[in-house]
Amino acid sequence: MKDPVAGLKKHREQDIMTWTMPAETAPQDRIWMAFPRENATLGESASEREAGYAAWAMVANAIAEFEPVSMIVDPTEITRARSLLNGEIDIVERTIDDFWLRDSGPTFVTDENGALGAVDWIFNGWGAPSWTSAKNDRGLARFIADLIGVPVIPSLLVNEGGGIHVDGEGTVLLTETVQLDPNRNPHADKERVEAEMHRVLGTSTAIWLPRGLTRDYETFGTRGHVDIVATIASPGKMLIHDQRNPEHPDHLVTREVREILSQATDAKGRRFEIIDLPAPETLSDDHGPVDWSYINHLVVNDGVIACGFGEEKADAAARAILAEAYPGRRVVSVDARELFARGGGVHCITQQQPKAGVPA
Repeated sequence: MKDPVAGLKKHREQDIMTWTMPAETAPQDRIWMAFPRENATLGESASEREAGYAAWAMVANAIAEFEPVSMIVDPTEITRARSLLNGEIDIVERTIDDFWLRDSGPTFVTDENGALGAVDWIFNGWGAPSWTSAKNDRGLARFIADLIGVPVIPSLLVNEGGGIHVDGEGTVLLTETVQLDPNRNPHADKERVEAEMHRVLGTSTAIWLPRGLTRDYETFGTRGHVDIVATIASPGKMLIHDQRNPEHPDHLVTREVREILSQATDAKGRRFEIIDLPAPETLSDDHGPVDWSYINHLVVNDGVIACGFGEEKADAAARAILAEAYPGRRVVSVDARELFARGGGVHCITQQQPKAGVPA
């Protein structure tokens, strides 16, 4: 029988430990993903569902060229996953609701000695919309933490991994319509949110954006995740989504975001070097203005998995900017249009596990 006193002592020790979320450029052990299963976002027709499966598999197989990938797969999709995924990808069977692992899974942190921990946010399906259930996903962060044998840092904040970005030196990016969403945290204010971020992520300075991209507020949107708007490529260097066409509603959004971030200072007191990452030329699809963004890329060991949108010139320009922002890494594009059609991109469906033993 487990000793409840010992368990309480261990929990208290974890509470007083200092945890830090490393920058996404830090060395990684692996990338975690979740394979699609039939639900509202995968698609209504057989062809739509097949396109979704193929898109997730394409991203996983591209990452596997750089580092290990572990894929959570619902029991209903094991056979399909094995047929589409690179044989080196580790398949872990578990019942899931959604497959946007950045959001439903853990956020990894390290202590001062480099030991790994896993933040377990409350996940309610991006504000508890009627089309999703988070019943099976609420325990996913703890499940993954148990698999790899690391402690869980519980949080009472409703949050998703795509709703935050850090520089590894004390700065965290947030969005008012995400963390302060009344369907997520109805009693929270900025002070409380910031205190919790600083506690579990080791940050000291929060920079708030007022909102996210326009499409992100539609049915399958996240209501403003920052990982499609801005990212810190390295301390003091900010990449920002740049919608240059005034006919697109995000033209004004990105102008406002740029103004805010150009005036902001990070945890070290630095003003950011702003690097604009132009949006593709496509403005809309059958559902309205698109939110196609090259910001939603994944940094891996020695590489960057970038979103591609079938626009040769724009995709190449984005790869060049990313290659300069992440020197020494090979940039690879994967077609992300099927991902964005379902509400996200490459970064949204992946979660990096930092390499243990690397002090924060």
